[in-house]
Amino acid sequence: MHLYVHVPFCARRCSYCDFAIAVRREVPSGRFVEAALTEWTQRRRESPVSEWTTLHTLYLGGGTPSRLAPDALGELLDRLSADLPLAAGAEVTLEANPDDVSEAAVDAWRRAGVNRVSLGVQSHDPAVLAWMHRTHSVDQVPAAIAMLRDGGIDNLSLDLIFALPAELERDWTADLERTLALAPDHISLYGLTIEPASPLGRWLARGEVVPSSDDRYAAEYLEAHRQLVAAGFEHYEVSNAARPGRRASHNSAYWTGAEFLGIGPGAHSFLGGARSWNLREWAAWERALAEGGDPRESAEPLSAAQRRLESIYLGLRTTGGLPGAELPESTVATWLEAGWAERIGDRIRLTVEGWLRLDALVAGVEGS
Repeated sequence: MHLYVHVPFCARRCSYCDFAIAVRREVPSGRFVEAALTEWTQRRRESPVSEWTTLHTLYLGGGTPSRLAPDALGELLDRLSADLPLAAGAEVTLEANPDDVSEAAVDAWRRAGVNRVSLGVQSHDPAVLAWMHRTHSVDQVPAAIAMLRDGGIDNLSLDLIFALPAELERDWTADLERTLALAPDHISLYGLTIEPASPLGRWLARGEVVPSSDDRYAAEYLEAHRQLVAAGFEHYEVSNAARPGRRASHNSAYWTGAEFLGIGPGAHSFLGGARSWNLREWAAWERALAEGGDPRESAEPLSAAQRRLESIYLGLRTTGGLPGAELPESTVATWLEAGWAERIGDRIRLTVEGWLRLDALVAGVEGS
């Protein structure tokens, strides 16, 4: 009972991005909504989606969903909620760039049902924003936050990227302090990953950039954890921290292994014990739907072993951890001795030092 809608349009591709996006000066909002609702209708006929009675979370990600025309966004959300009512207290999140926020847009988003906004801040350093190919300015961030709050959307999450190349001389501590001064409800932290297909990947291939060292990555992650906890945030998942009562419900569904439906180009779903994913390119996805075809590119049923490993990985991502019985006792003993985990009752959860080693620790469980 969780729905993700991928809106692919962006004004520019960020230097680190290899997502399924479509750079457009003019966003074909009406065409997108028509195609998305066509896919929605197709998928609602299928089990187990046909058994859903309400939506508990609805997340518009991208891309840049805030670039959709407000009336088109309203039409999309009206139709989705008419077909499948929102549960009481349902979380409806819109990802937005600071430069897309205006009083008129906020009013339209709120009236359409949006009650949470995830704002792509990434940094408060003008030179870093330029290097990232971000389209907003530093001054637009506090202005956007003020307009959102004044317009009645006060559940705000801010994204930050850490572990940038040393030659940028980015002051991570100052970025954290400026972010906390804005009093957000939620902060998402992402270590910079250099994907081969991104502009940054091409810079790396030409020797124009040197990735951050592992030591720098760890130091900045630990500094973020220290500042967030000191400011009263719960660092409840590897990359996410929230004030009490403001955890991201949609993302939390992913981490508990809940089923979810994704619509839009490149969107992923997990339903009936199988993963599926859509055609990645906007044009191909739209064309498939216009011709009455299936916009999915492929699907993969998960074996029992895959489900077990995924359960371990997802559980260890959060402060909820896992029942100790799901892990080899020798592995648990090693983690406890090294300070990578702690035992809380009958559960094992990773420490922040353990989170830094999450992939390696899960790989060790897989091989044991």
